[in-house]
Amino acid sequence: MVTEIKVPALGESITEATVAKWMKAVGEAVAADEPLVELETDKVTLEINAPAAGVLSDIAAPEGSEVEVGALLGVIGDGAGKVKKAAAKPAEVTPPAPASPPPPAAVPVGPEAVKPLSPAVRKLLAEHNLDAADIAGTGKDGRLTKSDVLAYFDKDGAKTPAADTAPAAALKTGAADTTAAPPAPAPAAAQYPPRPPGPREEKVRMTRLRRMIAARLKEAQNTAAMLTTFNEADMSEVMALRARYKEIFEKKHGLRVGFMSFFVKACVVALREFPAINGEVAGDDIIYKNYYDIGVAVGTPQGLVVPVVRDADSLSFAGIEKTIGDFARRARDGKLGVEEMRGGTFTITNGGIFGSLLSTPILNPPQSGILGMHKIQQRPVVMPDGSLAARPMMYLALGYDHRIVDGREAVSFLVRVKECIEDPQRIMLDT
Repeated sequence: MVTEIKVPALGESITEATVAKWMKAVGEAVAADEPLVELETDKVTLEINAPAAGVLSDIAAPEGSEVEVGALLGVIGDGAGKVKKAAAKPAEVTPPAPASPPPPAAVPVGPEAVKPLSPAVRKLLAEHNLDAADIAGTGKDGRLTKSDVLAYFDKDGAKTPAADTAPAAALKTGAADTTAAPPAPAPAAAQYPPRPPGPREEKVRMTRLRRMIAARLKEAQNTAAMLTTFNEADMSEVMALRARYKEIFEKKHGLRVGFMSFFVKACVVALREFPAINGEVAGDDIIYKNYYDIGVAVGTPQGLVVPVVRDADSLSFAGIEKTIGDFARRARDGKLGVEEMRGGTFTITNGGIFGSLLSTPILNPPQSGILGMHKIQQRPVVMPDGSLAARPMMYLALGYDHRIVDGREAVSFLVRVKECIEDPQRIMLDT
């Protein structure tokens, strides 16, 4: 009996993944539900378990391949569960060949002749009548990836595939329709041409997660009218409150109360008063959200991820701390699910844990606001009676989309957060 291993549904809006690692080689025994292959999506890394026991008889999508939902990854066949040495990784066995590239006559012509190609690559090649042999592959063993095809357009100065059909469509509308057509997108920024690494350099391909982070950050810059407003908060009262109830809190809930729960609660109070910062721009409309799903940025070895604390307004301090602590642990282990990072209405990022004194946080599209926390530092402060005192101060930064949020609202929002932090009783009483 033969069992196919296919790419499962990866979540809404995620249609592609990269094969990051195979845990088994062709010919090796496989147990049912045993982790078999690791897929890297735009947001998370997923382990695909074996659907049945047997022997891995074929790997259809080698490491580095880009695959779509439903694509064939490999095949499990019947067997005694022993390694078949002669059959191990036949796809990687290369016949003797001269060091120089084969002559043009020996190069396969047409997209279907070059194997293996992911569905996304084949689609791009076919749509634009390209020969895979003309494009250098940077994937594992020189395989062609979707990024290679996109880079080929940039290198030749051509339009990107997504924009290829725009001129033809514009011609068909006629001059009378030009006023109703949306403006043409701005040309992509020039990129440095690819080059081989120098003798003291190392060239490492971006992971899919890193590529998505880069794309989303650039999207935020290109789409939103981003602006940042600053303030500072005296952390004395929060620190005193934490110290006062530290032992009681730990004994009851089994964890320490952190600063993040105070800021999540403070932001919920402020978002209720200034709902535009909790909304988003959708074309010519504004969507106001009457719920508070707060994204909390978490740094991992693979890159920044933003899991979402759902309905933060209904959670206690302990509930928020437990949720964030669980997110942080699973983010470091690469165990976060796609759904846990979707649909946030507002984001908080804490650069202070890395020592940042001040920064301008970038929006997490399509959200309209992000709060940046920073390092707590003792600074001289003029007290109400005119005296000077050293106080534990934190700079706060609110990045916001000026298309939907006015300066008055942004400044007032940050002042409200500051008031809640400097007088935590306001959070408890929602005043």
